[in-house]
Amino acid sequence: MKCITAIIKPFKLDDVREALGELGVTGMTVTEVKGFGRQKGHTELYRGAEYNVDFLPKVKLEIIIADDDVERSVEAIINAASSGKIGDGKIFITPVERAIRIRTGEENDSAI
Repeated sequence: MKCITAIIKPFKLDDVREALGELGVTGMTVTEVKGFGRQKGHTELYRGAEYNVDFLPKVKLEIIIADDDVERSVEAIINAASSGKIGDGKIFITPVERAIRIRTGEENDSAI
């Protein structure tokens, strides 16, 4: 099993969720986050004063998935989240040692 963590632009969330749903992904965790990378924030104007927005709003998706489905899922996220502009986000893939469904006690692939 693997954990796919994707940091994407908030307005791309529905597209990514739909693309993953078409692959049969049945669950994910979504968190609203703020951060920056090479984009480094931007300057905004508020009531005539300029100020720097250092942390940009993003959405973090976490999906636990079987090893066989990782590449298809990553491709789906890339295709759905890409705008071709700076700040589209990042994807991280990490191994998952064990997963347990609390209600039933099922483990690993049965739990996801």
